[in-house]
Amino acid sequence: MTATLSARAKPKTDAVDPLRVWFRFIRLNRRVSAAIGAELREIGLSIPQFDVLSTLTEREGLTQQDLAERLYVTKGNVSGLIDRLVEAGLVERRAIPGDRRSHALHLTAAGTNLAARGIAAQEAYVARTLGRIPAEDIAEFERLVLQWRALAREDTGPARD
Repeated sequence: MTATLSARAKPKTDAVDPLRVWFRFIRLNRRVSAAIGAELREIGLSIPQFDVLSTLTEREGLTQQDLAERLYVTKGNVSGLIDRLVEAGLVERRAIPGDRRSHALHLTAAGTNLAARGIAAQEAYVARTLGRIPAEDIAEFERLVLQWRALAREDTGPARD
């Protein structure tokens, strides 16, 4: 009798529940973040450190403010992290002519090497997981992610009275 009551309480439907998909997406994000975090720790990096190093492989010479904006964090969050990366000999601050308050951030040779190792670890993880999905499904997934991103960028939050 319990089975029939629960079956009635939850009617079968073919409709996909966006909230359920949202929770699956969040859980997947946590799982892959934990997995790549473990791999990065094996080479001596945290995820935030890797974020900085990999961002600087794409574009050196960013200021701490520019870097914070690219990483969606505050300048204060980046400041201590950069201090530790400078102390570790992975990043260097260079003066910007005409700007006594800001410095351009550049990778050292050691920082470039460690960033490359982190990128390789990430590429290997992606190949073992997402890379095993058929190319046409990945293309559709990318289309959906970009569509979702656009909607998220447009969202101004709950209506306020």
